[in-house]
Amino acid sequence: MKDILFINACVRKDSRTKRLADTLLSQLNKPYEEVTLKDITFPVVDESFLNERDRLSSKHEFDAPIFKWAKQFVEAREIVIAAPFWDLSFPAALKQYFELVNVVGITFKYTEEGVPVGLCNAGRIFVVTTAGGYYVPEEYGFGYIKALAEGYYGIRDVRLISAAGLDIIGADVEEILSSAENKIRLIKD
Repeated sequence: MKDILFINACVRKDSRTKRLADTLLSQLNKPYEEVTLKDITFPVVDESFLNERDRLSSKHEFDAPIFKWAKQFVEAREIVIAAPFWDLSFPAALKQYFELVNVVGITFKYTEEGVPVGLCNAGRIFVVTTAGGYYVPEEYGFGYIKALAEGYYGIRDVRLISAAGLDIIGADVEEILSSAENKIRLIKD
């Protein structure tokens, strides 16, 4: 198990989001394991997938390959997610990833009253994002991840690192990114 699980949802070769995430990983200065979502062919989450997952989960057969991502996620001590903000959210692959991570009995359980209780080891999650414009409502990207972390995974320390306005005509992209990197360098363990 690595100290940090780095979930990379960036798809561009020269991703500005990945640049900020790399700065953060350097600042945290701990071993990490990277999951590059663009390299994964996710299963279709349809009725047969859900039935199989529910069957295996109800029997506590958590060694099945279907639970690989959930087991990796629950073991991480810290999580860094790099996901650009586009089309009012994050890349679809990140949602697909969460569909594989959200497993009753691995990343969370329910109380008798039906309230989710987190089972994850991580003490905090960093969500790193960049946006071309300034319209970046948190509830569509970061807010979703924060709700999962706090409400299902039991991770209370959820932090947003962002740089916006990168594609505005006349924007000083290097200055915006450098400013975000300087803020990252102030993060203490």
